[in-house]
Amino acid sequence: MNQFFASFRRTAVASACLIVTASPALGAGFALQENSASGLGNAYAGGAAVADDATTLWSNAAGMARLPTGQAAGVLNFIWPTIEFRNAGSVAALQQPLGGDGGNAGGLNVVPNLYLSWPINRQWSVGLGVNAPFGLKTDYDDGWIGRFQGLKSEIKTINVNPAVSWKPMDSLSIGLGANYQHIDATFTSNANYSAALLAAAGCSGPNADPQLCAGIAQATPGLQSNVEVAGSDATWGWNLGVLVELTPDHRIGAQYRSALKYDIGGDVTFDNPSLASLPQSLQGLAGAVNAGLLYDSSVSSRIKLPEIVNVSYFGRLNERWDLMADVQYTGWSSIQTLTFTRGNGEALQSTTENFRNAWRFAVGANYRYDAQWLLRGGLAYDQTPVQDGWRTVRLPDSNRTWLALGARYTPDPKWWVDVGAAYIWVKSGSIDEIGSSNFGQPPSAASSGRVAGSYDNNVIVLSAQVTFAF
Repeated sequence: MNQFFASFRRTAVASACLIVTASPALGAGFALQENSASGLGNAYAGGAAVADDATTLWSNAAGMARLPTGQAAGVLNFIWPTIEFRNAGSVAALQQPLGGDGGNAGGLNVVPNLYLSWPINRQWSVGLGVNAPFGLKTDYDDGWIGRFQGLKSEIKTINVNPAVSWKPMDSLSIGLGANYQHIDATFTSNANYSAALLAAAGCSGPNADPQLCAGIAQATPGLQSNVEVAGSDATWGWNLGVLVELTPDHRIGAQYRSALKYDIGGDVTFDNPSLASLPQSLQGLAGAVNAGLLYDSSVSSRIKLPEIVNVSYFGRLNERWDLMADVQYTGWSSIQTLTFTRGNGEALQSTTENFRNAWRFAVGANYRYDAQWLLRGGLAYDQTPVQDGWRTVRLPDSNRTWLALGARYTPDPKWWVDVGAAYIWVKSGSIDEIGSSNFGQPPSAASSGRVAGSYDNNVIVLSAQVTFAF
């Protein structure tokens, strides 16, 4: 027991024992590429230059100028990540069992998109897109090793993008759009209630009463609180694109999408153990914890989602073959630290992310089998913003490699169907995480434990799209 108290004092648990991690799962998988089935078949290579259906409104609004008639495109994307943790030296939190590996934290996600485009005259076209450019969900098993760092992370966005294209000359078109985007985010975790009671009793300080602290430790092992942080906001952004036809068969496109600044408002809620389940002598102490540290309140956080730049090439090599290439830059360095503050101005928690800017490279090809069938293929390398040494359980992301295949079937000039499929290899990534700073205190392995090991991840994407011309 003396060794127990010595270890406890060294870690200076104090109020940091209240782990309320709420850092969203941002990264290569959070900035969703999956916004069309026609693009998926080429791993989204050439997206800003292809411009052959209404989904160009998202990849480059200038491409609407190439569409001779009005179009409506509906898309369903099925995204199935597998996220599996492999333990290698994790350490249990104070007064808590270690727990399991968390199972598969991924799961099936369905992401719909809708695009409308129609020409007004030879120079002007207008359109409207509704899609989900950011979003991810991870959900670990209850009682897993990293439950004090994170259990469930869910982020959902809806983006409404009216746009216009202008064609001042045959070889040049320009597109401009506005984006109204709404975000909903929910993050859950556990808090080490047993350690909170010990901290509230002063057991981490130099004047701790060994007998009192030993009694508390013996009476309250394994107590946990359930924590949920939920918030939402809406904001505006913009996009600008240009499409240049070098020759009738070769073109280059580029698009810029602005950063999005959010002031997220929401609530933190705690489901603490029942006071009636505690010894009478500890109920007053638990009441103080519930009222002074683990209490419900409003919260707020500011976050700047990144700017995105695409430069693309499309070339028709002959009657059968097309070639595409694409480079994408995402300014993820806009996110260095994520902080949540209570409504009364007190710090709730802060997570250091140290995101880096990321690049994505893709190449693709089309093969026209006959008048009805077009076959697609593509490869891509997708860099994560997550740096080694800063990987978290909410975003255990690494660099990715895409292999994609797809096809278009055109039974009638007035409508056609696109399908695409991709398998994404995610490089194995190591993790050694304690957690976030809480209530102005540094992270503590005593309160949250240490998650040490690696992740084996992959993603399967299937998309279907129906496009109508009118």
